[in-house]
Amino acid sequence: MKTILKHCKTYLMLLLALPLFSCIACSDNDKEEDITPEITIPENILNAGITFQSTGSTQKFSIQSTMPVEATSSDPTWCAVSVGTASAALMVTPIEVTAQPNTETKDRSATITITGGGLSKEVKVLQTAAPGGIEGGDAWAVAKTLGLGWNLGNQLDAYANEVANETSWGNQKTTQALFDKLAAAGITSVRIPVTWMGHIGAETAYEIGKAWMDRVAEVVGYAENAGLKAIINLHHDGADSAHWLDIKNAATDANVNTKVKAQLKAMWTQIAERFKDKGTFLIFESMNEIHDGGWGWGDNLNDGDKQYAVLNEWNQVFVDAVRAVGGANDNRYLGIPSYCTNPDYAVDGSLKLPADKASNRLMVSVHYYAPTDYTLEAKFSEWGHTAAAGKKDSWGDEDYVKDIFGKLKTTFVDKGIPVYIGEMGCVHRADARAESFRKYYLEYICKAAKTYGLIPFYWDNGSDGAGRETSGLFNHATGAYLNNGADIVALMAKAIFTEDASYTLQTVYDGAPK
Repeated sequence: MKTILKHCKTYLMLLLALPLFSCIACSDNDKEEDITPEITIPENILNAGITFQSTGSTQKFSIQSTMPVEATSSDPTWCAVSVGTASAALMVTPIEVTAQPNTETKDRSATITITGGGLSKEVKVLQTAAPGGIEGGDAWAVAKTLGLGWNLGNQLDAYANEVANETSWGNQKTTQALFDKLAAAGITSVRIPVTWMGHIGAETAYEIGKAWMDRVAEVVGYAENAGLKAIINLHHDGADSAHWLDIKNAATDANVNTKVKAQLKAMWTQIAERFKDKGTFLIFESMNEIHDGGWGWGDNLNDGDKQYAVLNEWNQVFVDAVRAVGGANDNRYLGIPSYCTNPDYAVDGSLKLPADKASNRLMVSVHYYAPTDYTLEAKFSEWGHTAAAGKKDSWGDEDYVKDIFGKLKTTFVDKGIPVYIGEMGCVHRADARAESFRKYYLEYICKAAKTYGLIPFYWDNGSDGAGRETSGLFNHATGAYLNNGADIVALMAKAIFTEDASYTLQTVYDGAPK
């Protein structure tokens, strides 16, 4: 009986205590309900949003809230967001937003939505477009898009003791300042020759050294930041058959050819992989001035077209390797050089364009320095129909220009295949009359290129002074003009961009120095 009474007493005490426990519980809930949900985003982020350059990056900011939050992106395919661990005391929560590179030619936007406690706030994200891409299918439109080109010569293509080195040939390291000056001067496209030897690993993998690849990517970034179209290539790796791109021996030894093709595939696979997120403002050019040491007058003239066939094979390997990587490489323009990049070999049938799964995305690359004893060696001081007989070369005048440019137009441009003159130019002269002929030559060549649908790229080796090999227009480090570089750029730009119907190739001809 005592036991029963004891249990009843205990039960009664519990019943009497329940209201107290209920009140305590209600009091705790009331306190939770009194906490007002709040999300505070920095004012500059809330009002202006976040802006990314086309190259992509990660940006961070912090918010304050009275409760845990979540964040989502309206387009996670390129704009990703993550929420960090909040500070327990102040509920300060880090937010990280990452934008992938934008390879498109238009800006894109997304919205980051931050939610918690029934609240929702938005942050706008904008990413700028990549420098304008190059539309395919119309060689004339491509020429207009690329406009006036310029070469970063004797820079990333320079080398010493079989090792590519940017400063080996007298130039300081190039900078963003140069590329900004190029754009301001009216240059619209840059060719960035790259020599890779000395930065290539052992056979089978042929791994490109990270530091050199990073530097190439950095310089391409300078062009992108300045809004310039760009070309990169394999440059002196194939010079004179003296290095690994040895067409002389590949044409006579199948084993050599097989090895070269394996290395060529490995090289372009790596380059294409590194730049697969770069938009079609960037062009790849397979090789530069491939020949056997005879500059087009060697064994190629009597070997039964073996060297031409090998070069065609190499260009096919290049195209296949780049396309296989994917990304922007699926639709990137690819430059295909003729033997020695000589325009005569481009139009005589020896150049066979590779098969390509992309439509209308191959370009033909040639160089034009005719006549070289005038343009490069400075053995003559005058050029053209008004030049004195004793001061000019015996060939290469205006009629020659029109003939070979006309053949390039008929063979390629009229069929929708763009042609760019990857190198052209004429060295500076100290004598005023000689310099007037140099200006005439450059204006005539550029105006002829415009007339026949070709794209000229001036060769600038950064060298000032006058005479042989002094073709500098800009200091490659600072962007300052060399010699009369401003005048030269202005007259070339006039030839390329002037749409006035009264300004023709004939009027340039009529204005030759007297």
